[in-house]
Amino acid sequence: INSMVLDVQGREVFVPKASEEYNIARFSFGDLCARAAGAADYLAIGERFHTVFIEDVPKLQYHEVNLVRRWITLIDALYENHVKLVIQAETKPEEMFRVDLENEHCDEVFAFDRTRSRMEEMRSEKYLRKKWTGHLQLRDDVDRARQIDYMQ
Repeated sequence: INSMVLDVQGREVFVPKASEEYNIARFSFGDLCARAAGAADYLAIGERFHTVFIEDVPKLQYHEVNLVRRWITLIDALYENHVKLVIQAETKPEEMFRVDLENEHCDEVFAFDRTRSRMEEMRSEKYLRKKWTGHLQLRDDVDRARQIDYMQ
């Protein structure tokens, strides 16, 4: 397990811990959401790794709107690629983002409801049986490499 860098539209996405052999990666919440990142970065992660571990996920507050938006975008990207997601968080998904009555009608609240639902679904047996839809060329390359290793 080593660190690696993904090239995404001319930008570098740092992956602190990854196994290229097994297509798994480990990040902290800060690695993924505390820096400027967008959908393309998260889609690249979902296309490259079939399993992603994320640790130190905090309880999010309304005043941390950029973190909330990045988390929503990240979960959407991983969900779309059927990535297996393992989260170590401060709280359960239903308690991860709470707002006061003054802010209960903001866009992020509605979007996070979908995110919360997706996180719950990603824990289900049905979702976990789904086939990863990451990068087909990458999967073909890995399969070929394993066949060559097997024949040697």
